[in-house]
Amino acid sequence: MGRTEDGMNTKLHALCNSQGRPIDLFVTAGQVSDHIGARALPNVKWLLGDRHDADWFREALRGKGIRACIPGREKRKTPVKYDKRRFKRRNRIEIMFGRLKD
Repeated sequence: MGRTEDGMNTKLHALCNSQGRPIDLFVTAGQVSDHIGARALPNVKWLLGDRHDADWFREALRGKGIRACIPGREKRKTPVKYDKRRFKRRNRIEIMFGRLKD
């Protein structure tokens, strides 16, 4: 899932396939947490995310059967394991948002 903000205080969230092509888009209010937006996820296998790191969020994803690929914050006391190779593919989502903005 990816997101971008516009000047109207909204966030655009995207569900993408492994090539970074959007499958589904939805909008939330700009002040709504990304964690809240992620709760609206349908049945997906993975969530690639920024360093919006929270144990409760990881547990909520795990409860839905979603594997989190989110690096931990640098100041986190216990390091979090994540798939670094998969996380590098996140740039495909950023490129997709750039194309949408153009």
